Amino acid sequence: MGSRHRFYSLLLTVISLATSRSWAQPSARSVNWAKRLDSGSGPDTITNIQFYFHDIFTGNHPTATRVVHPVPGFSHTTFFGAVVMADDPLTESADRSSKVIGRAQGMYAAAGRSEISLLMSMSYGFTDGDYDGSSLSIVGRNRAVDPTRELPVLGGTGVFRMARGYAVIKTVSANARGDAVVHYNVTVYAPRL
Repeated sequence: MGSRHRFYSLLLTVISLATSRSWAQPSARSVNWAKRLDSGSGPDTITNIQFYFHDIFTGNHPTATRVVHPVPGFSHTTFFGAVVMADDPLTESADRSSKVIGRAQGMYAAAGRSEISLLMSMSYGFTDGDYDGSSLSIVGRNRAVDPTRELPVLGGTGVFRMARGYAVIKTVSANARGDAVVHYNVTVYAPRL
């Protein structure tokens, strides 16, 4: 009975270790799109993440769709009042066929009456390497006509639990139908767990 008990105890320990995930310490599954910047001695882990956001309205598999139309009179100037829901792929490079490392899910609305300005509320969930299962919440004003914009990181999950930081974004390409590729350079501060 004693050896059987030890066997089951050891088996449960092995299963527990195999199925648990340590969010505090990334494993050896490194990625090309994220890099730890901190020395490991401060209260926070600092990570730089760079990826491409593909907002696709056209084709057979759109990833964004307008759910509310603009207020009459603003439709061709600022699109004021329009609301878009998105489930956009995040990739390693600007090429749409490059490795998908996650998805941006959420919404954005045209909030500017006299300029093109978007209010974005998105969750960026990652599916690659050490960051698989982790996400960031980015909410803020995106003045899309500016060459470079900055949005705040307001939280996260997994390795990014209780995150804060900022995203510097630049439009790489866009067309008249609304399709766009946007580069994100995100600096994330997350408490060590």
